[in-house]
Amino acid sequence: MSKTEAPADGAPAPKKKGKLKPLLLFGVGGALLLGGGVGAGLYAAGAGGGGAHAEEKDVPKLVPKGEGEHKAESGEGGGGHESGGEGGEATAGAHGAPLTDAHPDPSKYEATYFAMEQPFTSNLQDSDGLIQVSLGVSTYYDGRVIDNLKRHEMPVRSAILMVLADQDPNVIGTPPGKKALQTALTKSINDVLRQKEGFGGIDDVYFSSFIVQ
Repeated sequence: MSKTEAPADGAPAPKKKGKLKPLLLFGVGGALLLGGGVGAGLYAAGAGGGGAHAEEKDVPKLVPKGEGEHKAESGEGGGGHESGGEGGEATAGAHGAPLTDAHPDPSKYEATYFAMEQPFTSNLQDSDGLIQVSLGVSTYYDGRVIDNLKRHEMPVRSAILMVLADQDPNVIGTPPGKKALQTALTKSINDVLRQKEGFGGIDDVYFSSFIVQ
C-alpha cells in the first residue's frame, strides 16, 4: 500500500477537485433563472400595456371649431337649438381630451347637420289625430356618427315612429310638448346607434316641418 508523499518544502498543497464545478454551475444556473424571471416579468408588463392600448375603443371624436369634415346638409328646423338630447358621450373627445359634460361646448366644437330624407307620419296616442314631421339632426362628432345613422336608417325610423305614436295630442302642439318630443326623439336615435355601433353621438333633433291634424 503506497503512502502519500508529503509535498516538497515550499511547494503549494494540491487543490481538491470535484466541488468547484458544481458550485460554479449552480451560480451560473441561478443567474440564468433570475435573468429569465426578470425578462419574463418585463415582457409580461410590456405585453399588458400594449394590450390595454390595443383594446382602447375607436369611437367618434369631437371636431374642434374650424376643422369640420362635413358641410351643413340642411338648415336648422323650427325647433331651435334647445339641446334636448343626450348626444354627448362620456368618452374621449377631440385629441383624446375627456368629456366632462353631457353636451359638448358649442363654442369649441363644430356642429354637423343632417336632414333625414323622408318625413314621418303617425297616429297620435288614443286619438284619430295624425302627426307628420320632417326631421334633421346635429352632432359635434366626426363623420362616423352620420355614417352610422345612414347605415341604420330602418331601425332608427322605426324607433322615431314609435315615439311619435306615443304622443298626447293635447300636449304635442304646445312649446313644452315640442321640446319634450325633441328630447325623446334624440334619445331614441342614440339608443339605436348605441345598440348597433356602441356609440350614439346625436346632440339634438330639429323640426323642419311639424303638422298635427
